[in-house]
Amino acid sequence: MWLLIFLVWVVVWAGGTYWYLFGKKSPFSLESVKPPAPREFDQKKRDKVIKQGFSLDKVPKNLDVIVIGSGIGGLTAGATLAKAGKKVLVLEQHDQAGGCCHTYVEKGFEFDVGLHYIGQLHENSLLRIAFDQITEGQLEFQELKPHFDTIQIGLGDDKREYTVISGKTEMEAHLLKQFPDDTEAIKTFFKIMKLSAKKTHYLATLKLIPKWVSLFLLKSGIADLISPVFRISGTSATEYVNTLTSNKDLHLIFSYLFYGVPPKDSSVMINALLIHHYKRGAYYPRGGASEIPFHIIRTIQKHGGNCLVRAPVTQILVNEKGAAYGVKVKKGQEEVEVHAPVVVSNCGVFTTFQKLLPPEIQVKTDVQERLNMMKHGRGSFLVFSGFDGTQEELGLESTNYWLFKDNDMDKSMENFFALGKEEAPDNIPMMFITMPSAKDPESNIRHPGKSCMTILTMVKYEWFEEWTDTTVRKRGDDYYNYKMRFAENLFAWACTLFPKIKDKLVFQDVATPLSNMHYLGAQRGAMYSAEHNLERFQAEAVARNRSDTPVKNLFISGQDVFSCGIAGALHGGLLCAATVLDHIIYIDLLFLKKKLKRRKAKELALMAKKKL
Repeated sequence: MWLLIFLVWVVVWAGGTYWYLFGKKSPFSLESVKPPAPREFDQKKRDKVIKQGFSLDKVPKNLDVIVIGSGIGGLTAGATLAKAGKKVLVLEQHDQAGGCCHTYVEKGFEFDVGLHYIGQLHENSLLRIAFDQITEGQLEFQELKPHFDTIQIGLGDDKREYTVISGKTEMEAHLLKQFPDDTEAIKTFFKIMKLSAKKTHYLATLKLIPKWVSLFLLKSGIADLISPVFRISGTSATEYVNTLTSNKDLHLIFSYLFYGVPPKDSSVMINALLIHHYKRGAYYPRGGASEIPFHIIRTIQKHGGNCLVRAPVTQILVNEKGAAYGVKVKKGQEEVEVHAPVVVSNCGVFTTFQKLLPPEIQVKTDVQERLNMMKHGRGSFLVFSGFDGTQEELGLESTNYWLFKDNDMDKSMENFFALGKEEAPDNIPMMFITMPSAKDPESNIRHPGKSCMTILTMVKYEWFEEWTDTTVRKRGDDYYNYKMRFAENLFAWACTLFPKIKDKLVFQDVATPLSNMHYLGAQRGAMYSAEHNLERFQAEAVARNRSDTPVKNLFISGQDVFSCGIAGALHGGLLCAATVLDHIIYIDLLFLKKKLKRRKAKELALMAKKKL
C-alpha cells in the first residue's frame, strides 16, 4: 500500500515538474525572427514609435500588463510577455523611450547616454538569441575591432598602458604577453572567468525556483557541493586577487570596468563576468543605441500593446487585499488611472517601494525588509562633446579608454568619495572615454563630417544635492560653474590622448546625477541603480532578491533583479517575465540555441559537401 502511494506521488511529482518546465507554450520561436528590414532614417516615423505621447485613447483595451519605465529591462519583460499573448502597455516619464538605451541629438551630434558597447553577441549566443527574439530579428550589431579597450595607469613619465583584445584564446594570451611574470595569476583568474560564465545560471535559478527550495539548498550546503560559484559570488575581488599576485597594475586590470564600487567591496564573480562579457567580441548597434528601443517597442505593438512617453507614474494602485491592479499617471494637472492585473516596475526598488506604493504599504515589514537588502548606487557624471571633423581627421577610434591616476583602485575611490564638495572636481581619479561616432558605421550617414565623444566618471550625489529642487536647465550659475569644473578637468585629461579635439570642439553638454534623476528617473542619479556591492551577491541575498515582491501582482525588472549594464538589465527583464508567466523561459531559449546550432552545423556540412 505505502509503495503504491509512493509510486503515485513520484508520478504526480514527475508529471508536475515536466508540465512546469515544458508544458507551457514558449513565447519564442525561430519563425518569429525575420531578416532585418532596411534601416528607418526618417526621424518622424521613428518618433511615432519612441516618442508617442500619453493619452487615454492610445491605451490598448483589456490590458494584461503595465510596465513602468522603458529601459531595456522593462522593454524586455514587455516584449517577452507580449509574445506570450499578453497585452502590454509600457509607460515612460521621459519624452523618449529607451532609458539608458536612448540617444539624444543636439546641434547635429548624436550621443548615447548609457550604452557604450555590448559583449556576448556572437552568433547563436544566448544574449544574441534573446535580442533576436524581442526585436524579431530586426536589430543588427557591428562588431568592433579586436582591440576594444585600452587601460592607462598613472600620469606623465610614470604612465603605463595596457591593451585588452577579444578572442576565445587571444584575450588571455595577449594579457600574458603584457604580464610575463604573472602567468599563474592570469591563468587562475581566467579559470574564474570561465567558471563564472558557465555557472552563473545556477544563481539565476535561485530566483526562479521556490524560495524555500533555494534557501534550503544554500543553508544545507548542498549548493556548495553542486558548484563553487555560490561561494565565489560572495568573495571580495580584492581579497581574491591578493591571493594571486602582488602586482597592483594587474589587480587593476582584473577590476578596471568600474561601476561605482571599489574592488574590496565588489564580487570577484561580477568583475570576472564583466571582462568575460567581451571575450568573444565587443559590439555596437548599427544605427545607434536607440535602435534597441525602436525595434523592441515595435514587437510590443505588433502583439497589441503600446509604449507611451510623457507618462509619469505617480502611484501604483493597491486594493484592500494588498494586490496591485494598476497605476496613476500624471496627465497635465490631473491624474488618470490605468488598470491591469499585473504591474511590472522597471524604475528600481527604491523608487518602486519608497515613492510609488501607497504610504500604508511602504511601511509594511516585508516591504522594508526587501528595501534593506539594497543600498543606493553611486551617481554618474558624463561629458558629451561634439567636434567638427571626421574620426580620421581627429584621430578618434572605436577603442574605449579607461584612465586611472593610480593603480590602487580601493585607495583611489575611498579617498575620492571622502572629499568635500569643493575639492572633488580637481581630484578625479579615473574616467572612461568612448566615441560612439567611431563605432557605428552609419554615423557618417546620419551626421556627416561630425564626431562625438562621451566621457564618464562616478561621483557622489551629495556634491550636487543642494540643487535637487531646481528645474532642469534652470539650476543657476553656481550649479553650472560647479559641474563645468568637473567637465573641464575631464576634457583636459582626454585631450592628452587626443590633442586634435581641443581646437575642433563646437558643442559640449554635461550630465550630473541630477540629470540622471530628471531624464532617467534614477534615484540619486545612480546609472547602475542599486549598488552592486558584495553583500548583494552573497548567494542567500541573490536567492531573496527576485522579481516578485511582497505586493501581489507587482513585479520588479531591470538591473536591480540581477546585475548591471545592458546585458544585466535584459536578463532582469527575462527573469521578470519568467516569474510573471510562472514559466522558466530560459529553457525555451536554450532549446532555440540547440536548434540554431544544429541548423548551423547542417549549413556548414552542406557547404563542405559542395566544395568537395
